[in-house]
Amino acid sequence: MGQKVNPVGYRTGVMVGWKSRWYASKEEFATLLLEDKKLREFIKKHPTKNYKAAGIDRIEIERTRDEVKVILHVARPGLIIGKKGQEIEILQEELQNLIGRRINLKIEEISRPELFAQLVAEKIAEQLSKRASFRRCMKRALEETMDAGAKGIKVQLAGRLGGAEMARREKQIAGSIPLSTLRAKIDYGFTEAMTPQGHIGVQVWINQGTHGEESDGADAQTSQTSKGPKRSYKR
Repeated sequence: MGQKVNPVGYRTGVMVGWKSRWYASKEEFATLLLEDKKLREFIKKHPTKNYKAAGIDRIEIERTRDEVKVILHVARPGLIIGKKGQEIEILQEELQNLIGRRINLKIEEISRPELFAQLVAEKIAEQLSKRASFRRCMKRALEETMDAGAKGIKVQLAGRLGGAEMARREKQIAGSIPLSTLRAKIDYGFTEAMTPQGHIGVQVWINQGTHGEESDGADAQTSQTSKGPKRSYKR
């Protein structure tokens, strides 16, 4: 029996903030929670546009009495903003029609996507869907993340790897991953790769350093790479 704990949930409220930040009465809580789920699913699984290709790491939601503020942390913001901000206006209107409330959409750019576990997991899944060798995908992900300045990374794949008859689990680790240390800034990502033989689960843990240092998840790379200014796009 597995005794694994999601590193993000383990640290939420202790070292990490919530992804949904609002207060509601007991009667409204369930409705607003479902609204948050709807917003996140609509953006990630848009019926006509592939916003997932923009590299969405996380979606944060803040509520006030008048509006709902949705913050997207994205690796390639240009795909969501579009020419002269036309795409972002369309998306904002669609979200407003979806829940019937005023939406304030904000885009935050991620400067080093190699240091964010969800984006690394989605990249591996995309390569596996194109029939790439799973060992090569894992090795490349480890190298890119460690080169970006991470303190450690663990990648685990589960399923019919390489088209094998029987499902199995394989993992590769580089550096240190102190999962039980609350001060360690461990980012976790999970996704599924769709292959002809079935789904392959992709799990990624990345050690970005410690929570004592203030950064955008790239405090591990201070001595190795120069970081450009963080840009944000407001509406």
